[in-house]
Amino acid sequence: MKQQKEAGAVQFGVFSVSDITRDPVSGETPSEAERIDAIVQIAEKAEEVGLDVFAIGEHHNPPFFSSAPTTLLAHIAARTKRLIVSTATTLITTNDPVRIAEEYAMLQHLAKGRMDLMLGRGNTAPVYPWFGADIRQSLPLALENYNLLHRLWREDVIDWEGKFRTPLQGFTSTPRPLDDVPPFVWHGSIRTPEIAEQAAYYGDGFFANNIFWPKEHYMRLIKFYRQRYAHYGHGTEKQAIVGLGGQAYIAKRSQDAINEFRPYFNEAPVYGHGPKMEDFMEMTPLSVGSPQEVIDKTLTFREHFGDYQRQMFLMDHAGLPLKTVLNQLDLLGEEVVPVLRKEIEARQDPETAKPPTHARRVEEKYGDQPARQPRPNANRGDNVTGGSPYQDSQ
Repeated sequence: MKQQKEAGAVQFGVFSVSDITRDPVSGETPSEAERIDAIVQIAEKAEEVGLDVFAIGEHHNPPFFSSAPTTLLAHIAARTKRLIVSTATTLITTNDPVRIAEEYAMLQHLAKGRMDLMLGRGNTAPVYPWFGADIRQSLPLALENYNLLHRLWREDVIDWEGKFRTPLQGFTSTPRPLDDVPPFVWHGSIRTPEIAEQAAYYGDGFFANNIFWPKEHYMRLIKFYRQRYAHYGHGTEKQAIVGLGGQAYIAKRSQDAINEFRPYFNEAPVYGHGPKMEDFMEMTPLSVGSPQEVIDKTLTFREHFGDYQRQMFLMDHAGLPLKTVLNQLDLLGEEVVPVLRKEIEARQDPETAKPPTHARRVEEKYGDQPARQPRPNANRGDNVTGGSPYQDSQ
């Protein structure tokens, strides 16, 4: 296994949307059990080849399997040593923010800080009524729910009242965050300026999942986020925290990559039967080619969007078999990412913020002092029958 230091200029990783898709070459469709086993192997392989982050989406409808991301990520965290586990995305609209606060704080403890999460609204309309929500209220839901989640991780005892859930009085979300430092939050968006505004307002990260749309759209969103981040006093525009998505299929020879990936592209549910692969490669971050071609394409992202802190690649989708995905990760980790690290670090503006990690955030909050470890005060009753045992916590 490669020795993996804390990422310097940029964190590199892979994310999965957890699709279960028929392999157009073999004709086989994996079972749920096979895909769940495979995703654990993919995460372990990501750490083995020196990547920094593994992220999984959240879906509650077929043909996806990742309906319980914290359970999956806790298992992966237990089987790895350095890998940051994250989401792509956690649904801030159809999940109760109290449950998000509890589940991801628990994951933070179990992963010893090696985690963060990306919040998003989700774009599958039928899911909303399954969880008692209205998709027409998705944006105000996202804004209100995150306001509550943000407070739950920062205040031991809160009183809260909003439009979309029952009020809270003297409520404590448990467990409290590890070291009293909340998990880092990315706000993921593919189209909505209000989400970029939200990320900027709280000083959180903005993840532009730019895998489908032309770069000009995301250039506008990221520029807006940077301007508003500075406006709210969190730092300069260059210090804003930006993450990017990407897709890659790599082979030693460019033509082999194109020939091997084309049937998967052509039949992929998300973009199959649409633009030609070459046109899609021209319009979006999709890279299909040799390691050097993937390196060259990825380096253009910085030219378009400025310095950024996290680069994620989608590599296990469209029915690609596990063996192929693991081979892809070998090429990504051995031939692509080391060059990208070196090139990006050499070009990066010194004002650019370092990627967020739990250790860095603990140091920012406490300096050389020991971190606070929240604990309830003795003999204060409970949240149901008496005063909160956290009421007098310091």
